[in-house]
Amino acid sequence: MADCKVTSKTQWPELIGVKGDVAVATIKAENLSLHVFTVKKGSIFTGEYQSDRVRVWVDECGVVYEAPQIG
Repeated sequence: MADCKVTSKTQWPELIGVKGDVAVATIKAENLSLHVFTVKKGSIFTGEYQSDRVRVWVDECGVVYEAPQIG
C-alpha cells in the first residue's frame, strides 16, 4: 500500500509574534499555491472555508497574534 501522508503544512504557530508581512512572505515561500493576506484584529470577514486561503491575523502593531492556518 502506498504511503499517503500529507506533507503540506496547514498551520504556522511558529509565526505568532512575528510581523505580519514577514509571516505572509514566509507562508507564500513555503506554498506558492496559497492566497495569503493579513487581517487586522477586529475586522469583519466571511466565514466560509477555502482550502487555498490563509488569513494572517495581526494586532494594532502589525504583529501576528493567532496561528495562521489554511481555511
